[in-house]
Formats: sequence, structure tokens, C-alpha cells
Amino acid sequence: LAGLWTVFTLGGVGSKATPQLEQSSPLANQSLLLLLVLANLTDAPDTPNPYRQAITSFKNTQDNTAFSSSNPHAFQINFNSLYTALCEQQKSDQATLLLYMLLHQNSNVRTYVLARTDIENLV
Repeated sequence: LAGLWTVFTLGGVGSKATPQLEQSSPLANQSLLLLLVLANLTDAPDTPNPYRQAITSFKNTQDNTAFSSSNPHAFQINFNSLYTALCEQQKSDQATLLLYMLLHQNSNVRTYVLARTDIENLV
């Protein structure tokens, strides 16, 4: 069990999250780890992973186009808040992995980030 927990918490890979960060928001840290695990589960032959579908298709609440999707897992989120949170948390491996996944799998997030004029905050 300890070995499995080490894999889930990315133990031994990259830099460890600072103890100060983990102590300030342990629920957020554990929630992010759970989201990453769920979104990266393998699809079943007849059922695609609903968490991955949600991660790859969510849209910006600030987008002026009408929100209509045939995807039952689609939702909207404020991209400005998401971008700010990701910029503040880039010292953690988990946040960097979430950013990587969003940039590669969600074209809406990728387009938003590339359109930002303050991308140096993220880098």
C-alpha cells in the first residue's frame, strides 16, 4: 500500500512539493492528485473515461458563444481564475502536470493561454 501511495503522490519523481504548500492547502493538494489519477485512467473498450472527456472539453465562462454540448460531461470554468491559480502553483509537480495535460488535451485552454500577453508569469 505504501508503494502505491508513493506512485500516486509522485514520490521520487521530480521535485517534491514544498511542505509549506502541502500544509497550507492539503485538501486542494489531495484533490488535484485525485483529479490527475481519475483523468488518466484507461478507457474501457465500450465506455470512454468521463473524467478525461470533461478535462478535454470544458470551456471558458467568459466565452460569448452559446454553451451547448452533446457531451454530458461538459462544463464551464473561468479561465482567468484557472490561469492565475496555475501561475501561483507552478512550484508543485501536480500543478505542472495539470497544466501540461490541459495544454495538450484541451484546445480551449491552449488557445486561451497562447492569447495571453502575460505568459511569462506561467513560464
